[in-house]
Amino acid sequence: CQHVGVNHPAYVRTAMPYPHLPWLDAGVDFPPIESAWSSESPAPGLLAAGDELNANVLLRAYRQGIFPWFSEGQPVLWWSTHPRMVLLPQDFTWPLSLRKQIRSLLKRGRLNIRMDTDFMAVMQACAQSPRPGQSGTWISPAMQSAYASLHQQGHAHSVETWWDEELVGGLYLVNVGGMVFGESMFSRRSNASKIALAALVAFCLVNRLPMIDCQQETDHLASLGASPWPRADFLCQLDALVDQDPPTWRFEPDHWTCVFGT
Repeated sequence: CQHVGVNHPAYVRTAMPYPHLPWLDAGVDFPPIESAWSSESPAPGLLAAGDELNANVLLRAYRQGIFPWFSEGQPVLWWSTHPRMVLLPQDFTWPLSLRKQIRSLLKRGRLNIRMDTDFMAVMQACAQSPRPGQSGTWISPAMQSAYASLHQQGHAHSVETWWDEELVGGLYLVNVGGMVFGESMFSRRSNASKIALAALVAFCLVNRLPMIDCQQETDHLASLGASPWPRADFLCQLDALVDQDPPTWRFEPDHWTCVFGT
């Protein structure tokens, strides 16, 4: 998906052939998921725009399979993509080189996985590491503030790769009940972000969290074992998970056992 600028014809509600884009005033419910823009539109999966972004509206959105994605200077754009990229923890691709690297670092006491020790540092590092093909970041100060509040409420978490006692990689995510929504990763050393993702996968396996939402379909995610799901199937699974009890977000060294054995 490409960002739609405020001057894009899609924002001219009478313009054709672009579909109508609902504007969300504060407190207004999201439109039906089925009304999200189709694959033939200029921004497939775009659902609505607005100017409200806070922890409460984020939580309401994620429970419905909706996420924000917009650039600085744009309205808050809300998306529900089809298909939806999903990673099942048991399907995660473990390159032999990554396994060897993790085992070696653990054996020498150089690797430590931590959760939520510095959520904002992780999010800010992700903001400095734009996605491939993008010159900027969608993790604006407004996004950082909203997700910081969500973190304080216990719904957003960081998985951190500490290498020689230095934070060199990680990711942040949203957790609602038994559902995990991956957001963004960063890396300052080779494979540091993949190590954080591998730790998240191990954590999900131990805690029986069945799926990680990856939002958008990319070759990189596919190479790690993620696959595209029809949106209806994703929403069905989501509905069954969001009301479950959430896990305790703490990584223990023995979580690696489910991956590497004893």
